[in-house]
Amino acid sequence: MFETQKILKYLPHRYPFLLVDKIVEINEDRLKAIKNVSFNEPFFVGHFPENPVMPGVLIIEALAQAGGILLLERLEDKFTKENSVMFLGGVEKARFKKPVVPGDVLELEVKLVFFRRGVSKIEGVAKVNSEIVASATILSAIKTKEELGLS
Repeated sequence: MFETQKILKYLPHRYPFLLVDKIVEINEDRLKAIKNVSFNEPFFVGHFPENPVMPGVLIIEALAQAGGILLLERLEDKFTKENSVMFLGGVEKARFKKPVVPGDVLELEVKLVFFRRGVSKIEGVAKVNSEIVASATILSAIKTKEELGLS
């Protein structure tokens, strides 16, 4: 299990865009994480203020960030945690089954389906109280900072 400080070493995201609070389980091809959904989240100000609901696109982003941590944890060869940047490449089969509201604990579960030459496919499921609220297949690409001219 690792907490926010270690997550910050893996992801370039910062408040308000860091959407993973804690990693509770990780192995070679699966990861489980937690996002505590607070009424203080900035998106609730404009997303149905009288009946706040977490935007579905942010649930997908949380799954993508969890998937990014999973990938960065297993990198090798030219990719390392320190010199790599991950980009969202696509979202397939996104489904939203129930609203996520303030006070919910979003349980993020991701499974690596495919990773080769910097391209990955991850299946993700988001749950609240063990009940599926959203799911998606997420495609991503990983580049070295050198490839991006950032080194």
